[in-house]
Amino acid sequence: MTQIPRLAFGLTVAGLLVTAVAFAAPQTQQSGQSSGQSQPQTQAPQQPAPPQPAPPPPAQTKAPQDQPVAQQDTVHPKNSKEDVNDIGNRNVGKGINFYSLEHEIALGKSLAQEVEKSSKLIDDPVVTEYVNRVGQNLVRNSDARVPFTIKVIDSDEVNAFALPGGFFYVNSGLILRAQEESELAGVMAHEIAHVAARHGTKNATKGEAMQLAMIPLMLLGPGGWAGYGIYEAASLAIPVTYLKFSRDAEREADFLGLQYMYKAGYDPNAYVTFFERIQADEKRRPGTIPKVFSTHPPTPDRIQSSQKEIARILPNRPEYIVTTSEFDSVKSRLRNIMFARKATDNAPGKPTLRTKTEQSKQGTSTTDPNATSDDDRPTLKRRPEQP
Repeated sequence: MTQIPRLAFGLTVAGLLVTAVAFAAPQTQQSGQSSGQSQPQTQAPQQPAPPQPAPPPPAQTKAPQDQPVAQQDTVHPKNSKEDVNDIGNRNVGKGINFYSLEHEIALGKSLAQEVEKSSKLIDDPVVTEYVNRVGQNLVRNSDARVPFTIKVIDSDEVNAFALPGGFFYVNSGLILRAQEESELAGVMAHEIAHVAARHGTKNATKGEAMQLAMIPLMLLGPGGWAGYGIYEAASLAIPVTYLKFSRDAEREADFLGLQYMYKAGYDPNAYVTFFERIQADEKRRPGTIPKVFSTHPPTPDRIQSSQKEIARILPNRPEYIVTTSEFDSVKSRLRNIMFARKATDNAPGKPTLRTKTEQSKQGTSTTDPNATSDDDRPTLKRRPEQP
């Protein structure tokens, strides 16, 4: 009589265990419900491992450094320079400057003529109109007080620069290197900020002020007017300062450029993403950093500072301009133009210039009576001493 209840109790416990396993199986392996009950028990401890190395969903294809900076819905600017709504009504170019705006424009025009003498411009109307339209949109949403003339230079170098007075040049290499329109707009906004803040003529003013202060010392010193002549010769190097900026000027251009591209509707994170990619390329292949960044490289502290400013002063927006189909078509058109140019430059039969050293190394024939070699160059010999 006592064995029957024990048997029933044992069957009841076994049934509860089976029921518990049945409920636990869907939590560890949803696709294994129809298989045997013994399989989930042996595979359950090993199941959490496979999901970890699984690839992320398509919506998270960007690298961690490409993730956008978290922005606040409401910001509280400390002054007008931090208020993007006040852009255009603030004097960001204030400071000691010996150049009036009219003088600055005239100076920039003369420098632009020198640039165009030594550069080849892209004259394709579709490319030039597009780049000019993107730039003028940024200018309208900036603090610049001068009109801008924007042109495209035929060069593989990743570069862009703006001269005093609003004469702006974008290399074709920069357009081809950018992956999105917002990246191109970010670099252009940075250069527009240099003009808006008048960094070029401010630097020239500092150089002239230092040299003017030295004139009395030169005239009163032992050099006299000769010392003043040395000053006049040294002043010829002043134009070099128009495009070389200090770290503080670069930070201010980053700060203002982010605001300009934001107000124009672009995603400000694209500016950081572009420079992070440039920096990653330099780490992967040292020496590949473009020349434009050699004087003011995108250092980690500048990148971090830009990220902080995005989070601090730029309120969040529901949408941004990242890229456009027109950017892709213009980039493709420009690439075809560059390929056609290279094919023409490398065409067989096109005359090329060679040095005498190159000719001698290649074993050129000397049947030409006018041909000369390095060995035919005159040499100086010591005159024999007289006894």
